Amino acid sequence: MNWKKTGIIAGSAVAVLAIIGFTVRQSRKNVVEVQVGRVEKKDLASVVTASGEIKPKTYVNISANAFGKITKLFVREGDRVKQGQLLAQLENVQSSADVAAMSAALEASRTDAIAAEAALKTAQADLNRAKADAERTKLDYERAEGLYTAALISKAEYDSRKAAYDSADAGLAQARARIAQSKAQQDSSQGRVQQARATLTRASDVLSKTTYVSPFDGVVTNLPVREGETVVIGIQNSPGSTLMTISDLSVITAEVKVDETDIVNVKLDQPAEISIDAIPNKMFKGRVTEIGNIAVLRSSGLATSQTTSSSQEAKDFKVVVTLDDPPENLRPGLSTTAKVTTATRSGALTIPLQALTIRQRSDIEKKDKPDAGAAQAASPSRPSEKDKKDKEEIQGVFVVRDKKAEFVAVETGITGVTDIEVLSGLKDGDEIVTGSYRVLRTLRNGAGIKVEKPADKKKEES
Repeated sequence: MNWKKTGIIAGSAVAVLAIIGFTVRQSRKNVVEVQVGRVEKKDLASVVTASGEIKPKTYVNISANAFGKITKLFVREGDRVKQGQLLAQLENVQSSADVAAMSAALEASRTDAIAAEAALKTAQADLNRAKADAERTKLDYERAEGLYTAALISKAEYDSRKAAYDSADAGLAQARARIAQSKAQQDSSQGRVQQARATLTRASDVLSKTTYVSPFDGVVTNLPVREGETVVIGIQNSPGSTLMTISDLSVITAEVKVDETDIVNVKLDQPAEISIDAIPNKMFKGRVTEIGNIAVLRSSGLATSQTTSSSQEAKDFKVVVTLDDPPENLRPGLSTTAKVTTATRSGALTIPLQALTIRQRSDIEKKDKPDAGAAQAASPSRPSEKDKKDKEEIQGVFVVRDKKAEFVAVETGITGVTDIEVLSGLKDGDEIVTGSYRVLRTLRNGAGIKVEKPADKKKEES
């Protein structure tokens, strides 16, 4: 009998343990292991990172303005130059000869103009003398006419005075004609002077284009040509066209390309930190001084205004950051990375970025009518307003409450490197689900959760 009682008790114990185990297994079917964190207040900064290269704020590519051979280079790469300093000389035999010839022609034209002016003055004097003679002979003729009428002089004397008057009057007309001729000659000589001066200006301009001087104080940062080589007029940066580059290294900038999704947050005068690949482990301070208005295609580097067809490829915008205190050993073209601080918050309510997720409204709200799906199936071609509302996407986080994950919609602000600002929906100290990413993708609103132990987390990461 004792062994029967013992067997019954043992069987009952096994049954109870089986029931308990089954119950535990059933209760754990809907429990999800998660990683959690807390809503915290901290200082937050939103940063836009972009890469580019070091460039001087002011630089100029001195290009060839004439065809010819370089006879003399007065500078070497790396030399410091002053404004107006002679940089290079091209052959100028023909252009110098043209200037000399045009100078001689101008002097000859000026001499002709002086002679024409003297001739005009002589003609003016002759005119004045002719006027005096005409006036005198006219008076003699008028007196002779009166005397001849009174029969006081002979007909021969009267005719003589009349002939003298006619001759003087003809001389006056001739003097006036010479005045007109002299004025025309003077105008012609002045025109030849202007023509010779214009030709000399043209020849002097051609000659000046064989000599190159520095437009400002700076450094020769590029010198791709040598003495004896022939340069040609061509497009910018074409071989044989660019003689040298002069850069003003007193103001150094980092010219970077910012992604089109970030450019709306970049503003003038925002602070930035610049790192240079050639100077590791050192950061330089700077500020945004220029923002491009035209997008640049990432693949070709061309502005969108230079392309005739639309493109869906990635685009960037040029942003120039001026360094506050650049080192003296910086060189144009060095690779650089700029981190522009676009916004800051002191004591902001923040959550880890990975905690933020998206759910459709239908996933987080209970439907009032169980047969809503049937109503949708009845009119698939025209979704109802409720269907549209159910498919609305809401951003939020899962808050840990009573060992369950409750989805809470949140409104966010600026984004930092690892955290994001929360404007509404949470309070300081709330415990939220932060991972793992695989769990957050499928976690349901109201699901039972179990906080993952640190050891389990390390095991999963390994």
